[in-house]
Amino acid sequence: MQADGVDLILATSQHNVSYLLGGYRSHFFSEATAIGLSRHAAAVGYPCGRSEHAFYIGSPVEASQQQLEPLWVGDAINSVWTTYRLGVAAADLIRGLRLDEATIGLELPFLAADSYLALTEALPRAKIVDAVPILEYLRAVKLPHELVLMSEASDAIVDAMLATLQKARPGITTRELAAHLAAEEMQRGLRFDYCLAAVGPDVNRTPSEVRWGKGQALSLDSGGSKSGYIGDLARMAVIGRPSRRQEDLLKEVESIQAAARKPIRAGALGTEIYSSAVAARASCHYGSSMEFVAHGMGLVSHEAPRLTSSGPVPYPADHAELPLESGMVLSIETTAIDAEVGLVKLEDTVAVTDSGWVGYGDRAHGWQIVS
Repeated sequence: MQADGVDLILATSQHNVSYLLGGYRSHFFSEATAIGLSRHAAAVGYPCGRSEHAFYIGSPVEASQQQLEPLWVGDAINSVWTTYRLGVAAADLIRGLRLDEATIGLELPFLAADSYLALTEALPRAKIVDAVPILEYLRAVKLPHELVLMSEASDAIVDAMLATLQKARPGITTRELAAHLAAEEMQRGLRFDYCLAAVGPDVNRTPSEVRWGKGQALSLDSGGSKSGYIGDLARMAVIGRPSRRQEDLLKEVESIQAAARKPIRAGALGTEIYSSAVAARASCHYGSSMEFVAHGMGLVSHEAPRLTSSGPVPYPADHAELPLESGMVLSIETTAIDAEVGLVKLEDTVAVTDSGWVGYGDRAHGWQIVS
């Protein structure tokens, strides 16, 4: 904050509010946030260098939860039912801290329009900046308990995939596969986020009535979270023995994944991961049909460190030339699209350590065979 000249950050996204409060989330609004004519509104205000004056603004329904789960902030004000009132209450507290002419960092993509209008009308002399990059970089290095949650989420997803495949039979639809996978992930204590499933030459990954037949490749790509921390992995399966072409494609995808891991360690640059993966791809027979991407993981998919500006999700590569730090978590993913086989993809989660890396859910990379 100091380096960016920000005097106070007002966090309003669910993930950053929870992060700043040490994992607290309103149980009442854990799924649906809309209520009345507005939605659940919550914010954490953190003045630079004055943690004793940090505050939380939430709904009256949260007071009983906070009796059981006390918040660390000095002021916990559970008085607002609407996003507009959140803006008014935050402005009052900011004025009380004599920061009404200061630089205020807001999460602009995660702030309701009426909250923003209430704040800017009440604080006309404040300078408003976007706090998302500051908060994102704050989360980039995970604490030990965060790493445990990401490891457990990743393990549970792979276990759920293998359990789903054990039950699969020829003719099952990708919609049914996604439903089975969701149930398996929830059974393992995860919040199910999504399942992308592609069968054979049809590379549309939206779960549908497409059926999985003998000899066809299946790509399963799923995300699930534990206490907000995301696991996101992709594995391959086939009904019957894989063809030579299928085997060759997956081996080449695996080789790129392995090459991407080699430079990962604290102190290495993000660009080294890409250089190693691209060099490996250049030596692959099917390399021209492959795409590689590496991105940060945590409470948000595609968070810091951001290592490329040419990936599928658009953002600047602000951290590509900065050293990786122990505790950062990366997703590395290689995808091949072949006219005959279809989509072949592996996605792995690796945590940076002082001497290298550790993989989460790091198994079942080969063809999973279903009879």
